[in-house]
Amino acid sequence: MADLIIMKPDATQKEILRVTEKIEKLGFKPHVSKGTERTIIGIIGDTRGISDEVFRIMPGVSEVISILKEYKLASREFHPQDTIIDLNGVKIGEGYFVVMAGPCSVENKEQLYKTAKYIKEKGAKILRGAVFKPRTSPYSFLGLGPEGLKIVKEVKEKFNMLVITEVMAPEEVEMVSEVSDILQIGTRNMFNYRLLEKVGKTNKPVLLKRNFSAKISEFLNCAEYILKEGNNKVILCERGIRAFDTEFTRNILDLSAIPLLKKESHLPVVVDPSHGTGIRDLVIPMSRAAISAGADGLLIEVHPKPEEALSDGFQSLNFEMFGNLMREIIPFVKLMKKKM
Repeated sequence: MADLIIMKPDATQKEILRVTEKIEKLGFKPHVSKGTERTIIGIIGDTRGISDEVFRIMPGVSEVISILKEYKLASREFHPQDTIIDLNGVKIGEGYFVVMAGPCSVENKEQLYKTAKYIKEKGAKILRGAVFKPRTSPYSFLGLGPEGLKIVKEVKEKFNMLVITEVMAPEEVEMVSEVSDILQIGTRNMFNYRLLEKVGKTNKPVLLKRNFSAKISEFLNCAEYILKEGNNKVILCERGIRAFDTEFTRNILDLSAIPLLKKESHLPVVVDPSHGTGIRDLVIPMSRAAISAGADGLLIEVHPKPEEALSDGFQSLNFEMFGNLMREIIPFVKLMKKKM
């Protein structure tokens, strides 16, 4: 079984081309990654029927490696260096730390305007706010839809901020991509494979939230669906898993997932302590803990008046609390030797 072909440092472009052509001839897709010293070629597909010798004897080939995991492109074996996503100078990945903040749902222009102004003043680099809301009850506020996108676009341009918003269906991807700098896949859509393939065909970074009942391997396999389509700008988001003690917490924030994902994958890992706990008083302490565990960023829900929020007000920080959070995390970010 051949999955990864390591070319010799002095391999010629002609030798690299011969290997990729051989992969295509066998019915697979090559994925070429050029490093500073050598080129690595991944074979995308079920390679269990291919002998290593097919490629090992080819000119310019140094080594052939088999990756036993189902998720190949997401694995650190395939991509040893950490992936860093650069959005107009805002970097997400190892060595950098970013805060994405804003309301759970975009309710009106005034609400988003006030929030964007405040979080930018306090150091947040990316504005969040959903316009399409997947809710447990169909009678809950489901978002403003296309009208909400117009508000996001207007506020984005006013404050010159990057924005992240959720996309729920394949047919919405193009419309949301016109406004949003990062496409968010929510916990309920982690297993929506057609949606994953669709965002994988865009050139937009994708923040993939872990399903509240998903194993780490399932999470990484869903990231693989996006990567397989050619989009290598994937951000993993731990947002809490199902809790059995619902008397005290909405979800359990699985902080162990952060170092596990960092070990298994090269992709950036951010944490959503708002959904991860479901209680605003827990957001700041769990944010500190997430940074200490190695998170590359936070996704925080902020609202001018959480008590009046149309969704998730009980887990949203008010402006004063968000200001406190931004002050309190600075020592932890510095301790982890990251740049904000």
